[in-house]
Amino acid sequence: MIRPVLFVTNHVPPDRAGAFRALHEREGIELALFGGRSQHATTDVGDPGVPHRRVTQREVHALAASGRYRAVVCGTAGRTALPAAWRGARRGGVPFLLWSALWGELATPAHLLARPLMAAIYRDATAVVAYGPHVAAFARRHGARRVHVAPQAVDNAFWAAGAANDPVLDKHTDFLGVFVGRGAREKGAGVLRSAWRSSGLGASAALVLVGAGLEPPRAGAGGAVRGTQDADGIVAVGVQSPQEIRNFYAHADVVLIPSLASRRFREPWGLVANEAMNQHTPIIATDAVGAAAGGLVRHERNGLIVPAGDEAALAAAIRRLHDHRDLRLSLGAAGARDVAAYTYEAWAGGFSAALGETASSGRGW
Repeated sequence: MIRPVLFVTNHVPPDRAGAFRALHEREGIELALFGGRSQHATTDVGDPGVPHRRVTQREVHALAASGRYRAVVCGTAGRTALPAAWRGARRGGVPFLLWSALWGELATPAHLLARPLMAAIYRDATAVVAYGPHVAAFARRHGARRVHVAPQAVDNAFWAAGAANDPVLDKHTDFLGVFVGRGAREKGAGVLRSAWRSSGLGASAALVLVGAGLEPPRAGAGGAVRGTQDADGIVAVGVQSPQEIRNFYAHADVVLIPSLASRRFREPWGLVANEAMNQHTPIIATDAVGAAAGGLVRHERNGLIVPAGDEAALAAAIRRLHDHRDLRLSLGAAGARDVAAYTYEAWAGGFSAALGETASSGRGW
């Protein structure tokens, strides 16, 4: 019997479960899930549909070194799981693959202290599997020798499915913008609010903010779009189901991803882009969004890209799409074509290519 691959990560959000199933069908994997903090807005799925075990980060080293696995894969989440998996694989004499989302230097005290360790892992890893070409380039600059791309993907069939009619949205808005994300500063909702207000779209336009931690609209507002809408047409609707989010995408004229870079965060990808493109919806993203740096969102092809934190540029891009319906339609159609290649099978294929190369090279320790 072929030994499975140990895949160490913290959580399995809903959009990742299908990717892991695709990889398991190809390679046979076992997930080691150590929990903890997550950057995802969604919750962990209870059963990812593949063999898995719940572990502590302290247990990862012994598991990786146990000899039960033909290779070890680990992401960059967690404080000690990554070095434990790397050192465990080294002790067990099996290939180690780093699954990386990093494409910019982070500068918190913890990240500064970890730089020598990360440099050693980049140089020593049997292979690096990257979120996209932006991450691959960063890994090569840090000494990685074998780098493969596993493109970020969602369930395209689900996100492309027909959405329900929505008479409330259709009746009360001539132009609808949608933001989906957490209320963390790095997600850029504050800059987006200011840009929307300065774009001068008027009362017939609405911006819907979907997600946890987003402040409610100002008092004294009307109720045009599913709740309290302020005088500038902005409404926060809180956490919504995937079906409801898909409905917002379907009715939106633009989906906005205004992420900012900070000392502690650089948007690795932004799966909101994949989701919305499946509904033929154009994207406005900043250059701090991984999906833009990684080539999915392309300026003037399927969306518009603006400098991160530039309120005036974001407002101008919003106004441009408001004023040019034909541009919205052409960008949305191109996005639907482009995202079709970003599938779970393509993601799993990136890992299979890396595992195949490590097997043929015979490199362990």
